[in-house]
Amino acid sequence: MKVYKTSEIKNIALLGSKGSGKTTLAEAMLYECGVIKRRGTVEGGNTVSDYFPVEKEYGYSVFSTIFYAEFLGKKLNVIDCPGADDFVGNAITALNVTDTGVILIDAQYGVEVGTQNIFRTTVSLHKPVIFALNQLDGEKADYENVIEQMTEIFGPKVTPIQYPINVGAGFNAMIDVLLMKKYSWGPDGGVPTIEEIPAEEHDRAQELHQKLVEAAAENDETLMEKFFDQGHLTEDEMREGIRKGLVDRSIFPVFCVSALKDMGVRRMMEFLGNVVPFVEDMPAPVDTEGEEVKPASDGPLSLFMFKTTIEPHIGEVSYFKVMSGTLTPGVDLNNVDRGSKERVAQIFCVCGQIKTPVDKLCAGDIGATVKLKDARTGNTLDEKGCEYRFDFIKYPAPKYQRAVRPVTEADAEKLSEILTRMHEEDPTWVVEQSKELKQTILSGQGEFHLRTLKWRVENNDKLPIVFDEPRIPYRETITKAARADYRHKKQSGGAGQFGEVHIVIEPYTEGMPAPDTYKFGNQEFKMNVRDTQEIPLEWGGKLVVCNCIVGGAIDARFIPAIVKGLMDRMEQGPLTGSYARDVRVCIYDGKMHPVDSNEISFRLAGRNAFSEAFRNANPKILEPVYDVDVFVPADVMGDVMSDLQGRRAIIMGMSSENGFEKISARVPLKEMSSYSTALSSITGGRSSFSMKFSSYELVPTDVQEKLLKAYADSQTEE
Repeated sequence: MKVYKTSEIKNIALLGSKGSGKTTLAEAMLYECGVIKRRGTVEGGNTVSDYFPVEKEYGYSVFSTIFYAEFLGKKLNVIDCPGADDFVGNAITALNVTDTGVILIDAQYGVEVGTQNIFRTTVSLHKPVIFALNQLDGEKADYENVIEQMTEIFGPKVTPIQYPINVGAGFNAMIDVLLMKKYSWGPDGGVPTIEEIPAEEHDRAQELHQKLVEAAAENDETLMEKFFDQGHLTEDEMREGIRKGLVDRSIFPVFCVSALKDMGVRRMMEFLGNVVPFVEDMPAPVDTEGEEVKPASDGPLSLFMFKTTIEPHIGEVSYFKVMSGTLTPGVDLNNVDRGSKERVAQIFCVCGQIKTPVDKLCAGDIGATVKLKDARTGNTLDEKGCEYRFDFIKYPAPKYQRAVRPVTEADAEKLSEILTRMHEEDPTWVVEQSKELKQTILSGQGEFHLRTLKWRVENNDKLPIVFDEPRIPYRETITKAARADYRHKKQSGGAGQFGEVHIVIEPYTEGMPAPDTYKFGNQEFKMNVRDTQEIPLEWGGKLVVCNCIVGGAIDARFIPAIVKGLMDRMEQGPLTGSYARDVRVCIYDGKMHPVDSNEISFRLAGRNAFSEAFRNANPKILEPVYDVDVFVPADVMGDVMSDLQGRRAIIMGMSSENGFEKISARVPLKEMSSYSTALSSITGGRSSFSMKFSSYELVPTDVQEKLLKAYADSQTEE
């Protein structure tokens, strides 16, 4: 295989909503480039992209697939990404390591929520975008309506390069307003017939051509002057203007294709080969030190590992982008993230599951290697003397959680190893061993996301697992001051145990004044604060302990033991066993014994005094509340609102955003456990949502009573 220079490489992400036809388009692209001799189908389970067993089982893409095509003397590296919102992490990764996004839109359904989500990512990463209207041969295809919708949502930068002469089952021809030619196909697609534009289409084609010329000229002062002088540009000049417009996102070209019938695919690939930016045309990536790293083949060698998979008959495959330098087999590199050394023994160009060995990969190229010892997704490998490190991929927060456990408890360690490995394959699968909840919490982007993981664990690793409802990380606190004392006394021959502690507790707020006098019943308790400890809690909030002991009632050496007793109860609150927070404790009196007093006695006395006082301080349970943004089509907004209100949501606002309705709400985490499934059911999968932790709020009285009863019942059972 030819070695391609940086100036001959283009990296492209193939994006779009679920069902828009990306896998089918990838097959057509590979067929047009001669990489495959026969196009596979999703239904037949024989496509280049969807080759993992789980993808064949479910019939949709789960992983991004990398393939390359040698076309028009250039190398096109393409990453075909899953369309389902649950697997958005693949698309985010792909956009970070490629330079141009080709977004497919189903001409039957127009711009969907998933399309907008992907487009928002291209905005944040400032990546060029090309739109491809697919399935123009579908019965419900409506080109004019979709173009109008795209212009409304994405703005006037949407610029048709082509338009179909007819759509629906009869789609077989289109006008290309860049080349000013008519393309038509036979019933089976393939090689087009290229003709002059018919008279009846000439006026419309000329109008769109003129708009395209103006859009191209706007991106270059020289071209603009020539356009004003001559009123037209050559084909090469238009290509140059469009390329510059793509780089600064001032133009979003629109192509017409039928991926299934291979109509328009080759023409779109010619545009990708001739017009879209090369690697070196794009702004250089920035390392963690804020320094630009230009893709120079003669620079220091640095690889960014962006994807890891476990593949049948191969094992672990690591995919990388050559950020700088030139890679050859057998090179030794330093893993700057893990402090280890790696030898890259073999390097491959990848086309799905086909790995082709190569002798060299230049800066900007994408490749793979196998059997690395310690490299993980997100790591940077540098040659000796190079100090680059990259950490530019930011993933969305998880939206769906389940507690996971093996059917057989003895398999717990094995499951932990599998989940760690799978997180490395897909960083949007997040695994947490929760000490608080006493569960292994698995988080992801949705129910399908976690269901896919379950299928793989059970079918690939042969380990049966169970998903449970995750417990909610409630918090306990108090709403008024209370007093308690407790004497711990135990005598069993020899030295006994004795410790007595008197405390006052109250709600703590930041900046509150030092304690002075408390009144309980007819009795006043004056506090003389000797010292104060502020203990920030890992789970949020504080425990503040004021030592108000006078006259040596308790020796100072026992105060730390009392604080440990208080922390015991803060870690396992008296109401439901949840963490407690935001409590101030004044230790004002007590007793000790010259022989029997010791640390354990005062720890137990402090713990029990705290429990009693806590129950008398009008305790309340707090629950985590999240800010939730839901994007829905207008026709189902009422149903979505009703469902949210049934989940104890407080609606904070509503707005329209690019053709969709946005509902902002604050919702308790308890009510979000199955929300992704419910929302998909209500809206037919045409919606999406994001959620972010906001605060802890008091639970309603009826909910608190249920929680107290459930905890009491569980303690009785134990």
